[in-house]
Amino acid sequence: MKTITIEGQPRTGTGKKAARQLRSQELVPGVIYGGEKEISFQAPALAFKSLVYTPDFQLADIKVGDKSYRCILKDIQFDRVSDSLIHLDFLELIEGKKVIANIPLKFTGTAAGVKAGGRLVTKIKSLKVKTLPKDLKENIEVDLTHLELNENLRVEDVKESAYEILNSPRIPIASVVMTRQLKQEEQAAAAASKTPAKK
Repeated sequence: MKTITIEGQPRTGTGKKAARQLRSQELVPGVIYGGEKEISFQAPALAFKSLVYTPDFQLADIKVGDKSYRCILKDIQFDRVSDSLIHLDFLELIEGKKVIANIPLKFTGTAAGVKAGGRLVTKIKSLKVKTLPKDLKENIEVDLTHLELNENLRVEDVKESAYEILNSPRIPIASVVMTRQLKQEEQAAAAASKTPAKK
């Protein structure tokens, strides 16, 4: 899995004044929690760019002082006015200790319903899972091949033995809906044969 390395410095000052001073130097404060103790650090805003502005799930290797912390990004705060990055929370990965993470979904295959003229609609882009750090991966593959017209693929249909999926099992992930053209063709065929259209 891709890992972003971030060179940070220990942060001593806290509060709004200290945070404003950091931002004036284009530095962003961050916190690492989940380990033996919370680590407050600061790093250049640019160092976080490839971690924040991406849909990909990545790990962060944060160096603070003479130590490195293997983490996942948990929370981001942006300025309401300027939309600039103002704070980040990271969770340190401890082997053997389960973590909760949002893993992106990767759809594979062409749905049977799409081949029949339907349109694929994706409802959610990631799943919230609980798992061990060693089992974290970039995405969860979801095969759409057998998804028929007017059918839903739901959270409960995703089988990942290493993950405890925390989303509600009945939530639809993707569905194939009938296009307007297909509806018109079906209605025309039904009118021609003078029988009700199949549901």
